[in-house]
Amino acid sequence: MSDIITIDCHYERPEIAASYLIKGRSKAAFIENNTSRALPHLLDGLRQNGFSPDQVEFAIITHVHLDHAGGSSALMEACPNAVLLAHPRAAKHIIDPSRLISSSKIVYGESKFHELYGEIRGVDPARVRIPSDGETIRVADRDMTFIYTRGHANHHFCIYDQTDSCIFTGDTFGLAYPALQKHGLFIYPSTTPTDFDPAEARLSIQKILDTGARRAYLTHFGPVEDIQAAAQQLREGLDFYENLLDSAKSRGGEMQDLEKFCEDEVRAYIRKKMDAGGGSFDSSSLEIMELDIGINAQGIAFKAMR
Repeated sequence: MSDIITIDCHYERPEIAASYLIKGRSKAAFIENNTSRALPHLLDGLRQNGFSPDQVEFAIITHVHLDHAGGSSALMEACPNAVLLAHPRAAKHIIDPSRLISSSKIVYGESKFHELYGEIRGVDPARVRIPSDGETIRVADRDMTFIYTRGHANHHFCIYDQTDSCIFTGDTFGLAYPALQKHGLFIYPSTTPTDFDPAEARLSIQKILDTGARRAYLTHFGPVEDIQAAAQQLREGLDFYENLLDSAKSRGGEMQDLEKFCEDEVRAYIRKKMDAGGGSFDSSSLEIMELDIGINAQGIAFKAMR
């Protein structure tokens, strides 16, 4: 039986965002804290695997985007002995989330923000630890190495588990929703509204491959076994995004118009990739990907305007 448990956080719908429970002999850890709405799912998973909240040693976030880190304060309050591990650029927002909250409310609106994320409070700085790039920390009886991986966000790291030769990739190694895997592996990169850097994204993919990991655990969603095939699809996706970025720069115009142009192009690209792989691009598939299509387009348009 695996000591790595995938917990569905039910973020908007099933199998969209995962948290991972790491089981040690007498201690446990979470990788990805999702939102405060997910806390019951995380604690249920903990108890179902024979642990109590006071046995949680670490709560780890790959980066500070709220579908990964928004539930940190709630989880830390529920797990009194846990230490939170975060990238240095993410840790400051975990300790004082005021700017994160205000900017997110501008994006989502007050009502949608509350629906998705609930209440977000600061975490005691004494309970926050910042691993350095390349540092190895003993986590629930495993040696885990923290690898800084820019490209999706400049506050992102991945976690390589030396015990199982696997790696927890956050958003650095793309999105592979289970509902889209009916005709073989279908994975695509995730940009971000402000930090997208295709050159750094490629370097981060190579860093992941260089670990020699046999399996990647994606936050969106679940384990990917064929890492080499996944990397190839991700590189092809980044090539497309970079070409689209060049086209958007040449096109110029207002941000809203560029976003619409990029969104149409991203949607057409994903449809083409699914058709080429023998997949069916039905309304359910489009609904699953629609939010990511908008976010990816926004990230490309934003970079084109800079």
